[in-house]
Amino acid sequence: MPNLTDTYELIVGLGACGLSMARFLHSRGHCVAATDIDGTKTGEAAALKKLGIPVRIGSHGQKMFDQASVIIPSPGIPLDMPFIKSARDKGVPVTGELDIFAQYNTTPVIAITGTNGKTTTTELTAAMLEASGISCFVGGNIGTPLVEYLMQDSPKDVVVAEVSSFQLDLADAFRPDVAALLNLAQDHLDRYPDFAAYADSKWSVFKNMTALDTAVVNASIKDFSARTKTICADILEFSSTGPVPRGASVHKMGIDIRHKRISDTLTADTLNRLPGMHNRENVAAAALAALSCGASMAGIRQALNAFILSDHRIAFVREVDGIRFYNDSKATNVDAVLRALESFESNVILILGGREKGLDFAPLVPEVKTRAKAVIGMGEAAGHVMETFEGICPAYACRDMVCAVNKAVSVAGKGDVVLLSPACASFDLYANYRERGKDFARIVTAIVPKQEICHG
Repeated sequence: MPNLTDTYELIVGLGACGLSMARFLHSRGHCVAATDIDGTKTGEAAALKKLGIPVRIGSHGQKMFDQASVIIPSPGIPLDMPFIKSARDKGVPVTGELDIFAQYNTTPVIAITGTNGKTTTTELTAAMLEASGISCFVGGNIGTPLVEYLMQDSPKDVVVAEVSSFQLDLADAFRPDVAALLNLAQDHLDRYPDFAAYADSKWSVFKNMTALDTAVVNASIKDFSARTKTICADILEFSSTGPVPRGASVHKMGIDIRHKRISDTLTADTLNRLPGMHNRENVAAAALAALSCGASMAGIRQALNAFILSDHRIAFVREVDGIRFYNDSKATNVDAVLRALESFESNVILILGGREKGLDFAPLVPEVKTRAKAVIGMGEAAGHVMETFEGICPAYACRDMVCAVNKAVSVAGKGDVVLLSPACASFDLYANYRERGKDFARIVTAIVPKQEICHG
């Protein structure tokens, strides 16, 4: 254990968020210490030690937690970790990135949360603002810790933050100027006792907002009416299930926008870079959030015309022998897979699986019956996949990605789609969903067309 004689703030976890938090607090004159259970974090530990920050890796010590003036866990650290829980019971406060950021930040903030579509909507919102001449910092759960903005020399006009439920669980003071709740579906039930607790976390993004702020909410979310009654902010709705009085109505022909003095329509041809009704909902939310911070409709159209979906989100990889391969590795819950399946009419070979999060695959059964030619279960969840879909369509179990892709190729024919849309976390086989998606793309790229084999 490091020699700690002064009062210190304890950072738990040396991922990107923990490292940035330690550097930021140290730069503001705070006495900081850090700990990580992962003994391989030697490089990260060395970088902090160079700054004079005491670090412990490879194990935790309860005394280090109990003597802290405050504990700051990285978002991925469970709050019921015994070391945190014991210290909390002794009166040690626990806080998170959002509240520390809010304490120092003076720039208007757009916070975007929801089960699915957060990253796409965050990127879209920033692109719409930038195309309207409004500079942005993009951070949060999307990858760049928010405190990185506080260490920059060049201020921006708006901070656009992707916000997760894990971050919101420790946000008592965070108050965005604009907040958007995109959707709610079962996820992270390995961390929350039930869906209601998870939903409470997401809705809490609005709890500190005032009448001067703007809440953008999907009117199709269950309990919308009851929940929005508790929100003090001005509410703009969006929905793909029917017209809304103020906000954005999403339909097959486009998106009708009613925002203050603006009455306009984004037509279908403007949206062709973002397939699927779920992406139209993302566009609607992004447009309302951007307009609330001064974007123009011209800027919104310019951003949509140039926008390219990030990798791992129903991203086309390659066509081989008439078979199209799509990488949707970011789909880490059942609702995301449903939305991916809705993007294709039929003949889908669906690759599911990974590390389960207490989810039920049964809601996929109707769409699988309609659209899937086969289902391939991969990794730790392969057995659960087989149990769910045997008898619904051909179902196969595979130990890893190579096996899954090879099985998909053997089952697929010309005109079929092979879709990696796992519904699960990646941590049984990969460090994160990006590595999983890259491996899928690498294996698909290496497939040799039959014509070349014949000619060879």
